[in-house]
Amino acid sequence: MRHGNKINHLGRTHSHRDALLKNLAISLIQYKRIETTLAKAKELRKYVEPLITKSKNDSTHSRRTVFSYLQDKEAIKTLFGEIAEKVANRNGGYTRIIKLGTRFGDNAEVALIELVDYNEALLTSAEEKTTKTRRSRRGGKKAEGSAAVEAAPVADESSAVVVEDAPAAEVVAEAAPAVEEAPEAPAAEGEETKEA
Repeated sequence: MRHGNKINHLGRTHSHRDALLKNLAISLIQYKRIETTLAKAKELRKYVEPLITKSKNDSTHSRRTVFSYLQDKEAIKTLFGEIAEKVANRNGGYTRIIKLGTRFGDNAEVALIELVDYNEALLTSAEEKTTKTRRSRRGGKKAEGSAAVEAAPVADESSAVVVEDAPAAEVVAEAAPAVEEAPEAPAAEGEETKEA
């Protein structure tokens, strides 16, 4: 019985499965992304992510432990040098699986597995989003409002009323000189003024 045994055997014996995962891991480390079936990609993720975590601690013991899995000196050198630097601040999730559909010959589900920190297209788009993001619940942009206040022509400083920290639509600036109104004639003693 296989109660609680969740491993996907991939239709192979134990030694064949170990050799397969070792070769896939070496290829992933060397090329940073590989295309394989979805089932193999999911198993490879479980196999290679602990090795990447182990590579963050560059000691002789860590190198020997990882070498016992991979048995490839060039892959170890790349893993502990180049890859360990890039994933130093990441706490897991070093790989990404992207489904590509089915293969034409045998209709197998194909996936692309890649190291997350090596996809330059996604990294640059993520950096652009973080620099352009501005969270505000109020309408209008502050840069446009301040530019409108500075750009408004003012003929006489006493006739201009400028409201600070207001959107551009609410800024009141009168360029024309103020027109003085004639004083009202005083009301006669007998007439009552109506107050509205």
